[in-house]
Amino acid sequence: MKDATSTQGYLEGHLLLAMPAMDDPRFERSVIYLCAHNADGAMGLVVNREIDQLSFDELMTQVGLDEVPIERQIRIHFGGPVETGRGFVLHSPDYVQEGTMPVDDGFSLTASLDILRDIAVGKGPRRCILALGYAGWGPGQLESEIQDNGWLHAPADPALVFDGDLGGKWQQAIAGLGIDVSLLTGQAGHA
Repeated sequence: MKDATSTQGYLEGHLLLAMPAMDDPRFERSVIYLCAHNADGAMGLVVNREIDQLSFDELMTQVGLDEVPIERQIRIHFGGPVETGRGFVLHSPDYVQEGTMPVDDGFSLTASLDILRDIAVGKGPRRCILALGYAGWGPGQLESEIQDNGWLHAPADPALVFDGDLGGKWQQAIAGLGIDVSLLTGQAGHA
């Protein structure tokens, strides 16, 4: 497993947890899995917000896979505000195909129609999250937001990331850090 915190402070493979004072409603109480983080910026998927207006069946029709017999249904998540028509599947590493990007020992990312077909027929990854859109940051932007007290970060736990209780993920992730949410402030401390 990559140890992102020792790799020049990058957080690839970790979770971002929105601070209680997050003033952007798109990210309020968000839990974001960071798929990539390096000198060029960061990319992640919100893992605790579902898209209610679109079902898996409807998505399969929209992408031209309506002929595939659907044996397995999955929820569609709001992955973030960037490229909301683009789909990503964050999944367990038991599924690999051309184009699959391993993030660390517990997670891989695939963005192809083949994985949707495989999920539908029950041959996809054991655990997965299908997300439309992503959250993205330019060079230094995420580091600045963390320094300005916009985000906490934590190691990613597959049990939490893939848990179906979307409403409880943020609280559970914060509690996993040993932090009492009522003691968090939106003020950044500067000396």
